[in-house]
Amino acid sequence: MSISKSFFSTCIVVLLGVPLTAQTISSRLVDAKTQKGIPYATVQYGEQLGVITNEEGRFSFVLEEATLDSIYITSMGYGKKGFTLEQLQDTLLQLDPKAIELSGVYVFDKELEVDDIIEKMIENIPNNVNKTPVKQRFFLRKAELANMEKVDFGFEKSSIKELNKELMDSISRSIPKNASHYTESFGDLYKNNTDYKVDIIKAADLYDKREVGSFEDLAEHMEDIFVQNVKPGSYLKIKSGIFSEKIQVDSILDTMDDERIDQMKKVKAQMEKDSVSGLVDSQRWQFKELLGQLYFQEDTKLDLVDKIRRYDFKLSGYAEMGDAGVYVVDFWPKRSSADFKGRLFINIEDFAVMRMDFTNTQRLRNFRLLGITYRENVYKGTMRFAKLPNGRYDLQFMELADGKYFGVDRPLKVVEKNKHVKGRRKQNELKLNIDFRMNITSKWELVVFNQDEIAQNDFNNFTEDKTVRATYMPRYNPEFWEGYTIMEPNQAIRGFTAEEE
Repeated sequence: MSISKSFFSTCIVVLLGVPLTAQTISSRLVDAKTQKGIPYATVQYGEQLGVITNEEGRFSFVLEEATLDSIYITSMGYGKKGFTLEQLQDTLLQLDPKAIELSGVYVFDKELEVDDIIEKMIENIPNNVNKTPVKQRFFLRKAELANMEKVDFGFEKSSIKELNKELMDSISRSIPKNASHYTESFGDLYKNNTDYKVDIIKAADLYDKREVGSFEDLAEHMEDIFVQNVKPGSYLKIKSGIFSEKIQVDSILDTMDDERIDQMKKVKAQMEKDSVSGLVDSQRWQFKELLGQLYFQEDTKLDLVDKIRRYDFKLSGYAEMGDAGVYVVDFWPKRSSADFKGRLFINIEDFAVMRMDFTNTQRLRNFRLLGITYRENVYKGTMRFAKLPNGRYDLQFMELADGKYFGVDRPLKVVEKNKHVKGRRKQNELKLNIDFRMNITSKWELVVFNQDEIAQNDFNNFTEDKTVRATYMPRYNPEFWEGYTIMEPNQAIRGFTAEEE
């Protein structure tokens, strides 16, 4: 693969195969002063080989015996440093902090003001952003963490014997207070601008099946109670707060006939046999969502380019990324109408964004009405880009965290009425006061190890294998990725356990 020297120095390439003499090198990178892990640093162990440290500074890579003299580690805000193979045996590797260089270090024909730099950065987006077909070797990790602050159905009244306080309390107890779900995938992404195809080589799925099973059991139990106690010809009057809705029970019961149940079983069996709606489709959708959030996309939440006039900028100095000099530009909102602050690293020669760090300064959404609350509290991350042989840039690394809060605090009343039954029209009644609050955090880490430009026909002719599946893990297995160079898992993943009965 023909790639420029500057791309070599920053690109990370996975080893495709490991011979019997291969060994795994593992260590942790820390700040020499604070002894805290340095996240997302580049560990280069060959002209085209390297990895990125995880959020704790940990890294590992697979290496053939006797091929390594030294490695070089770089991270923004630290001096570049080389380590010998012998030094890598230490549990901790240290980098010394290095201040960003100020004006005067670089010589320019004409020194630009920060507004000119930003203007040229935006002008050059069409020339700098790659939109031609590429094949990218990737590793993608997603972590979904749910924290249930409160689950209280506030049982008050029920005329159905089985639909009692004990059942409501059991439902509350069955909902885990803290739940986590991790997915990891390794493969090739075929990308043509905003069209994506995925070739999954290996994938892992870590979660607790017992949590899913308990929900399914409760749903079936609730359905049985409903069928046994509600009369055909009835309708349900559902009232929550000031809102009321009438639902015909017959239309619900009709969906529960034998034919419908058999049909659902067939669909479920087909999904288990062939993951057409499973791993590959899910991964492609995730790439579409994730890459749709890059700073230059139209509908990204990161509105820096679209709302550039709402931000202030400051040229904080200069630095190096690989062999390229970059402007270091800080940005923040002029007023509350903008949402983010962060730092840009802009190539001095072509004004391409080589790195962007950002975090929200206020809630992106804050909805509260009639006892329902929804907030988007956290949206932060980093993006890094590498130069391709065609002179344009494509994503090399992305880390994104998204945090949401959802709450419901309102009454719920369900009344069954039936005009065909003698006596009172009211048949059954259930009255609750629901208090439900939860925080959900999603985090993605995407590493692009290498990227090859491909022809349009190669993209068009590639067919996804939708039968590939992820390996389910009830507990973390450190041997699963043996022989593969990936981003190291953090402590939460390494300690994940959901022992099956």
